[in-house]
Amino acid sequence: MRDGAQLVDIRSDSQRATDGVIPGAYVVARNVLEWRLDPASPNRDPRLADGDAALLLLCDGGYQSSLAAATIQRFGYRPVTDVIGGFRAWRAAGLPVQPDGLVADGELLQIPGAAMSS
Repeated sequence: MRDGAQLVDIRSDSQRATDGVIPGAYVVARNVLEWRLDPASPNRDPRLADGDAALLLLCDGGYQSSLAAATIQRFGYRPVTDVIGGFRAWRAAGLPVQPDGLVADGELLQIPGAAMSS
């Protein structure tokens, strides 16, 4: 992602299975997002919670991620925003999408030969 921003896909397992996934995105279930991103949480994901790069949250249509970004901004430690229009807008713009490889919560989707442009 540009300038080291981290893309966090908060869509459900079924949405990813149906619509595909974004190469280079972290997968974090919406129901544990605050625990994974709060620097003070013992359940934080250090790859996401302990950095200073901007976070871009993505849901299916942009609504859940918008609310989640507002919540995460309260931690006050880094820029957090969402992808306007969510995954639907991402796909409509022709940006990279791959079939779901059954990525688990907290995993970074890495597809051989696929790289995010910077």
